[in-house]
Amino acid sequence: MSPALQLPVTPADRAACPATDVLRRVGEKWSVLVLAVLRERPHGFNELDRTIHGLSRRILTRTLRTLESDGLISRQQTPERVEYALTDLGRSLLPLVIAVGEWAVAHASDIEQARARMHG
Repeated sequence: MSPALQLPVTPADRAACPATDVLRRVGEKWSVLVLAVLRERPHGFNELDRTIHGLSRRILTRTLRTLESDGLISRQQTPERVEYALTDLGRSLLPLVIAVGEWAVAHASDIEQARARMHG
């Protein structure tokens, strides 16, 4: 059950809302993709860099740091490399994100039709 929405909704309310923070993170261009890649197994930095095309090393570094600071991934130094893996917290978020992606795929034509009606 979702919490009751108190009206009016102020900017302070939005800033303090935990859901807003999480939705902002999963709405970022690269965060969900990194989480999805780490779903199967841990990856090293260079491996992630080679796996995700179009993502600069600088943005990959920033994305990894942010996901780690949120507790969604872990960073561990091994003798061979730095390795990134999903944490239990990240693993618990991933099915929800995947469900949104599946919903988007299932309803893509509905959304396209609605946009065409609105802008057509």
